[in-house]
Amino acid sequence: MKITIKQMILTALFAALTAIGAFISIPIGPVPISLQTLFSILSGMILGSKLGPLSQIIYMTLGLIGLPIFTGGVGGLQAIYKPSFGYVLGFILGSYVIGKICEKEFKPSIFKYIIASLIGTLAIYAIGVPYLYFILTKFLGKAMSFYAVLKTGFLVFLPGDLAKCAVAAIISSQVVPILKKSNLL
Repeated sequence: MKITIKQMILTALFAALTAIGAFISIPIGPVPISLQTLFSILSGMILGSKLGPLSQIIYMTLGLIGLPIFTGGVGGLQAIYKPSFGYVLGFILGSYVIGKICEKEFKPSIFKYIIASLIGTLAIYAIGVPYLYFILTKFLGKAMSFYAVLKTGFLVFLPGDLAKCAVAAIISSQVVPILKKSNLL
């Protein structure tokens, strides 16, 4: 895959935005509320199915090599054992799924972006919630049912993530046509 300098800059920008989103967080339990989901959704919508996930892989890699850019200011390989790390993995899949949906030829509309972001958010949860369950029950030894983990790692975040999907759809419906017209995408 050949990447232009413009694409490299945009990819790095979304990796940086996701890192910034980790610092804008509210600790409410094993997984904090953060703006990372918003930026991972936007990466798929704006960058597509190749560069969007690449931005999330760069973010994850920078955190794993030791930069304290995960929620709570954590970095390094020990972050793999954090209950929230599954969501970081989910950002990669979610960005890919959203990018694939948005790459299909369609006239950009808020409704279509909302549908893409909802499906992508479900992909994030599909990795994040089971990972959360595994870390909490098997690694940390907490006695929790899958339903309790589902409440902790999904239902609590649903209203905020629905709002993030709407915000991402509004932003993308305005930004993507401008970036395409300017030949930046």
